[in-house]
Amino acid sequence: MGAYEDFVARTDGTCGKDKDIIVTFKYDKKNEAIERILKKAKIEKSLSRIIFELTFDNTSFRLYGSGKAIFRDMPSKEKLQAVLTELLS
Repeated sequence: MGAYEDFVARTDGTCGKDKDIIVTFKYDKKNEAIERILKKAKIEKSLSRIIFELTFDNTSFRLYGSGKAIFRDMPSKEKLQAVLTELLS
C-alpha cells in the first residue's frame, strides 16, 4: 500500500461550480497524517492549531484537527491523489 491508501479513509466532492474535495483521514492515522502534512505544506494561517490554511504545490487547502481536509478548486481526484501522496510520503 502507498501513503495515500495508508492514510485516506475516503474522499467526497462538494456540490456546485467549485470543485472542492473533502478528504477524511483514517481515524487511527489522522494525527500522523496531520504531522506529515504540516511538515511539507506552507502554513498561511492557523487558528489555535485546530484549523490550518495551507498551500502546497500551487494547491490551497484547509486542514482540520479532526482529521479532515478540504482541497479547493481541485481539477480531478487523480490530481488530489498525487498531491496527497506527496504530502503523506
